[in-house]
Amino acid sequence: MSYKVRDISLAPKGKKRIKWVQRHMPVLEKIKKEFRDKKPLEGITIGSCLHLEPKTINLGLTLMEGGAEVAMTGCNPLSTQDDAAAAGASLGLNIYGWRHETTEEYYENIHRVLDHEPDILIDDGADMIFLVHRERRELIKNIRGASEETTTGIQRLKAMNKDGELKFPVIAVNNAKTKYLFDNRYGTGQSTFDAIMGTTNMLIAGKTVVVCGYGWCGKGIALRAKGLGAEVIVTEVDPIRALEARMDGFRVMKISDAVKYADILITATGNIDVVTRKEFENMKDGCILANSGHFNVEINRNDLIDISISHKKINEDIEEFVLEDGRRLYLLAEGRLVNLASSRGQGHPSEIMDISFSLQALSVLYLSENELDIGVYNVPEEIDTRVAKLKLEAMGISIDKLTEKQKKYLSSWEEGT
Repeated sequence: MSYKVRDISLAPKGKKRIKWVQRHMPVLEKIKKEFRDKKPLEGITIGSCLHLEPKTINLGLTLMEGGAEVAMTGCNPLSTQDDAAAAGASLGLNIYGWRHETTEEYYENIHRVLDHEPDILIDDGADMIFLVHRERRELIKNIRGASEETTTGIQRLKAMNKDGELKFPVIAVNNAKTKYLFDNRYGTGQSTFDAIMGTTNMLIAGKTVVVCGYGWCGKGIALRAKGLGAEVIVTEVDPIRALEARMDGFRVMKISDAVKYADILITATGNIDVVTRKEFENMKDGCILANSGHFNVEINRNDLIDISISHKKINEDIEEFVLEDGRRLYLLAEGRLVNLASSRGQGHPSEIMDISFSLQALSVLYLSENELDIGVYNVPEEIDTRVAKLKLEAMGISIDKLTEKQKKYLSSWEEGT
């Protein structure tokens, strides 16, 4: 076991936090027990590039209980929680990462994970997968496959596969129903506002919140903003999603118009240059800017610097930009993923990541047991369904089953009478 963390003496604090999340991740704990008993991952080396925080460490411990050697690093230079990383290292995981990495350190730590010559990769945003294809191609022949956590990463991998550049199979965990319907919607919605409110100590009720993008993450953010008493405006480029947002009760308009009303603007598109110079120039004094997409490219910070006469940090997580006319705009967490890059952000709730990381653990098991051709695959339906059933069971919920007569009726093409 090896590690490179900020301060290993933080491990006791991190262990307490890991124990807390374990109490709220019953599905993953059940899978962990199965793994402990059967050791299905014996002889497998797993490399992961995920946000290093207590829930992710618990996934690593689950895989280790299955017999795997596990090496982990963070997928965002600002999202690692140092006490959790230290705890993971002290519990036997190979951990490389600390909060406030430089770009160079970030990629060095991914290389440290790859130095373990993993058989299976777990990625969040696909940086590790791309690094293998660009710089560590000698590893490709031994990689059985990978799993990808995010919408952004899957989009990139599908483009890579279309161009014939992908060299091993990848399971698109984010495409599982038990991922996007819950993690993206309820997890992102709650964790985004946990971070914004914790960082700013602002009241949401009575504010106008502009949500850029109405995919599953945007839907969750808009829903939570509405529940907190905000007026919500949605901006979209997809006509079907825009229509859906309107039917859900939200105002829909072009971003050039929406920014004039925004007290808080949140991006959740996965795309570049969603908010640029022309939007900044039309914003209200005091507007709060936050990003809940994966990369720090949605809010163009360089444009914001260019049009400002000065900017400074109010605290670790808030930058104030003063424009020539005296208006002040406030950027949270450097435009990075606010629910983890902000020091007040703790990521999605444990109960949500219980579902997502159970999918990850079972997808890794599937990759270890099956030979797949190169391509991007959905999570097998039986895994998706099993995770849902286990979660319902853990919540004490029982549901009905179809009778044989009902099954026959639904499978028949003949007219029912």
